[in-house]
Amino acid sequence: MSGPAIEVDDLHKRYGDLQAVAGVSFTVERGEFFGILGPNGAGKTTTLEMVEGLREPDSGSVRLLGESPWPRNPRLLPRMGVQLQASAFFEKLSAREQLQTFGALYGVPARRVDEMLELVGLSDKASTREDRLSGGQRQRLSIACSLVHDPELVFFDEPTAALDPQARRNLWDVLREVQARGTTVVYTTHYLDEAEILCDRVAIMDAGTVLALDTPAALVRGLQADTRVALPAGLLSASDARALPGVGRVQDGDGELVMSTQEPARLVQALAERDRLDGVSVRTATLEDVFLHLTGREYRA
Repeated sequence: MSGPAIEVDDLHKRYGDLQAVAGVSFTVERGEFFGILGPNGAGKTTTLEMVEGLREPDSGSVRLLGESPWPRNPRLLPRMGVQLQASAFFEKLSAREQLQTFGALYGVPARRVDEMLELVGLSDKASTREDRLSGGQRQRLSIACSLVHDPELVFFDEPTAALDPQARRNLWDVLREVQARGTTVVYTTHYLDEAEILCDRVAIMDAGTVLALDTPAALVRGLQADTRVALPAGLLSASDARALPGVGRVQDGDGELVMSTQEPARLVQALAERDRLDGVSVRTATLEDVFLHLTGREYRA
């Protein structure tokens, strides 16, 4: 089927004096991994609830797989999946029984349950009750439940929240496999590193509006931030560092000397010519730098 998976045009939603969403527009292509990022209170959840057909917009329009999701559209339910951050499972059921129960709502054949257990790496936990799974395993089971009916489009709400680094990276592999199967993925997260790695494009929201929308690489390039080249203390004096080509600012302290530059290649070459590359680290701008530049650094409750 042709056309975008999601078309959002000038969405608005107000709760009393709070303008939660103020003119949000974006398009998600079929098969795309699309991230929605923003601080707490940015309007992400309200936007997604309107896109998913859970909440009526005050104005604006949404097209989901070519159809309007509001009023609640039963034709869309088999074509989409939703995984929430706080998942609710049926009590006292094993991982396989959980999937069988969810699958039965859509007439899913039994073999699909085993396919999903294998996809999320839970085949060996199929007979384990949900409340005896680890946090990472429960998240993978939640993802499997949202995918058991083979939806064209799936929404993931912070699926790696509160997971340890190993569990997070295991879930990244699952999410990559989901997209590789042709599923369109819409993803929210507070982990900017995983958004930079997983997402084809990201929309950064704040105060109910989209501040920027592009590929992570294009957003980082657009920031035009300095690259930071750091040396262990004692390898180079601050005065010698300032004399190197391309060096802007020099910070000397905390056991290292840090040089800021817009010409990292020239600077690294100059360090190599002086045999000063031992222990050098190079830090370019990241999506987190873009995020903080756009939304600010103040604490959000």
